[in-house]
Amino acid sequence: MIKNTAMTEMTMQIMEQLLEESGAEEMMAAGLELLTGALKSEAGAVWVPGETEDLLYPAFCTGPVELADRTDTGVENAVFRDGNPRMISPDGENAETAFSRAGCPVRSGICVPLKTPERIFGSLVVINKRDGSVFTPAEQKLCGRIAALIAMAMDEEAYVYHQPEKKEVLLRARGIVKDYPSGNEKLRVLKGIDLNIYKGEFVVLLGESGCGKSTLVNIIAGMDDMTEGTLEVEGLDLSHPTDQELTAFRRSDVGFVFQSYNLMPNLTALENVRFLAELVPDPMPPEEALEKVGLADRADHYPSMLSGGQQQRVSIARAIVKKPKFIFADEPTAALDYQTSIEVLSVFEEIVRSQETTVVMITHNPEIARMADRVIRIRDGLVSGIRTNRQPVRARELVW
Repeated sequence: MIKNTAMTEMTMQIMEQLLEESGAEEMMAAGLELLTGALKSEAGAVWVPGETEDLLYPAFCTGPVELADRTDTGVENAVFRDGNPRMISPDGENAETAFSRAGCPVRSGICVPLKTPERIFGSLVVINKRDGSVFTPAEQKLCGRIAALIAMAMDEEAYVYHQPEKKEVLLRARGIVKDYPSGNEKLRVLKGIDLNIYKGEFVVLLGESGCGKSTLVNIIAGMDDMTEGTLEVEGLDLSHPTDQELTAFRRSDVGFVFQSYNLMPNLTALENVRFLAELVPDPMPPEEALEKVGLADRADHYPSMLSGGQQQRVSIARAIVKKPKFIFADEPTAALDYQTSIEVLSVFEEIVRSQETTVVMITHNPEIARMADRVIRIRDGLVSGIRTNRQPVRARELVW
């Protein structure tokens, strides 16, 4: 429970930070992130009506599940319809939420309207304090004040939510568990991961070293097997693939980019790319792949003749030459300086936008997450948060 003085200070701090934002969507995203952080809650969402106002859509959400479905039921809808805030409890009349329907149990929560005296623009919900305690009326007031500030920005901007096109699920993972032997016992690295990866998106997996990011990517990329769970790629069950299925998936559907480049030193840049092209039936011309990463004039150079950033771009060309569905990149800028990192990230950006290839990138740098379509936070072997960036920034806007 937060004391009144601390609550007032917290309210002022959040309001000051929100007033620095330049638009309604920026205030929604920042307000939700600031509230969930200040209240130490596990998840939250901002719900707004579509153009017809018949249904609510999750404009922004954070937490262990992605709220992709629209709704006309639950506490979020009730608060939007009548403008009255509600406390949420699992055994009360306000028990139904989009989070509970998505499989995230709700222990305690707050839902408040985004409203001005003239209009209700939507609702904001936060759930589950990390320490297990319940939310208080004082915390509900805090949410209400921040929601009112967001609503004022929406009113001033005459904000209308334009629902995005429905995304096609490319990869679906459910209940992914990974154990490793540890003496006479086992070490559980992944503890039940649920996530979707969509066609043509740029996903960043963010988390501290040792949280399970690389283990997760190794599993969904077909380089390691899982202990428990299911994995589907375009409807094909790859939970326990045969050797033939696994080889076909890795060879045709997946491209890899690693921190250490992994180029063959005795082959030129073009020969490194051509080597991978020869593994698939319908590759991109190797010369075109090098041109796409800006290295057409370095085709006859050996890795030792290239800078670190140029070697990494060759490894990206090697990944895209197969025209894969996925590119998995594990800390691809960790060994590069800032300017070279931006150049490499710009290449990834162009690949996603021009070729509609799905990129899944591991990083510990939160600044890089700003350019992603979605950010999936991993903490201690679990998904701790999923955030959608409605307006990803360009790579050249990143600063660290």
